[in-house]
Amino acid sequence: MGMSTGGAHDEATPHINVTPLIDVLLVLLIIFMVITPVKPSRFEAKVPAEPKDQQNIDVKPNPLTLVVSINQATRQITLNNEPVGTVDEAEPLTNQLLEIFKQREANDVRSEVTNQIEKTIFIKSPTSVKYGDVVKVIDAVKASGAQPIGLQIDDLNS
Repeated sequence: MGMSTGGAHDEATPHINVTPLIDVLLVLLIIFMVITPVKPSRFEAKVPAEPKDQQNIDVKPNPLTLVVSINQATRQITLNNEPVGTVDEAEPLTNQLLEIFKQREANDVRSEVTNQIEKTIFIKSPTSVKYGDVVKVIDAVKASGAQPIGLQIDDLNS
């Protein structure tokens, strides 16, 4: 059957056969209806069980851990329980951390995870310490090149 390219009355009108398209659509719909109930609807998190005998566990802290604590009453800063200035005078803290990091670089002390020089710092502070004071300590720690910096809340039980 040929198409006529003649005048306005003899124009060819295209007809699309949609039957195969509907068949494909129905097959896809059936496949999706069968697959949907099979996929998992939730993820279960497995939490490790607590040890039965917690009294005899002796946990030793990592000797490379650096903890900067802020005393609320005196606003004094301590680095691993040694005083290194106050919140207003945080420069001694920065200098002490710079010295520690230089020693670690000279001794090639590296993190097990990132294989970079270990410069992780934890800042421990009660929740009642002013936000601005904690920010001053964070700025002093950042000035020494510490990274990453973790925050610890001192009084979780109160």
